[in-house]
Amino acid sequence: MSAAVSAPLRSTDPAVFGRVGVLLGGTSSEREVSLDSGRNVLQALQARGVDAVAIDGIPALARALAAGTVDRVFNILHGHNGGGEDGVVQGLLEAFGVPYTGSPVLGSALSMDKIRTKQVWLAVGLPTPQYRRVTAADVHANAAELGLPVVVKPANEGSSVGISRVTDDAGLDEAVALAARYDGQLLMEQMVVGDELTVAILGDTALPSIRIVPKGQWYDYNAKYIAEDTQYLCPGLDGEDEAEIGRIALAAFRAAGCRGWGRVDVMRDRASGAFYLLEVNTAPGMTSHSLVPKAAAQAGIGFEELVWRVLEQTLVTADGESTHA
Repeated sequence: MSAAVSAPLRSTDPAVFGRVGVLLGGTSSEREVSLDSGRNVLQALQARGVDAVAIDGIPALARALAAGTVDRVFNILHGHNGGGEDGVVQGLLEAFGVPYTGSPVLGSALSMDKIRTKQVWLAVGLPTPQYRRVTAADVHANAAELGLPVVVKPANEGSSVGISRVTDDAGLDEAVALAARYDGQLLMEQMVVGDELTVAILGDTALPSIRIVPKGQWYDYNAKYIAEDTQYLCPGLDGEDEAEIGRIALAAFRAAGCRGWGRVDVMRDRASGAFYLLEVNTAPGMTSHSLVPKAAAQAGIGFEELVWRVLEQTLVTADGESTHA
């Protein structure tokens, strides 16, 4: 286990946190997942004696901030447009000077936009599948340029919402129609055929990778949150490959302006063994099926301790610097 993960807790006194608002629910397409994650986080904090309360959505958060009833916020509000991963919540909390978990305004906003995240990664030399912005009018031309198979998805959604894997030209129009149900631009990228992996980030440490083996062909919404037959192999790789995916994931996380904790999704090409970055999740799921708790457990960190370690990143150090900064 790395020194960063095995380091002692910065505090064991729940009183240092004051009253913690667990921000959950909201109105995004990921509301139900967020409610589930939030309940788990709330229970974990309360089990360790933290004065924690649930706050459902951004309007309720604004009221709590205006009333001065919370000292810091554990953000487990997934998604955007009423979710907590697009920088809006972070900006609100910054305005009130209230510490919060996870990435700042820029890292949150950038990571929610898969197209701009890919632009940043490509600019700094990190590997990610080739892509195009697409519309219904140009989807066939762009697919011809990239070469089938491709993946079509909304640029601003998570939890595999609105995603299609297209292996022939006939499926392109339907894929665009599905993705277009959600706002924002549409992204088409080359499909990487191989192993689907994810790397959780905690502070400055990449936790053991997880290789995801769904019973069906794809790791979709059902496989993520409902099915009980998805296999999670942790660590997902061995030796130098495991070290390399950790390095790439941490570099991708930092390049996107992220901090605190999160999760980086990666594909490994079956033919070449090369890694390709897909996206960053800045407020990952904390459900019974979620991947960050699984990776933490492999590193010897139980769920309650994981939640505590994420929250204590909001504390200010002796020299006046926030561990969140």
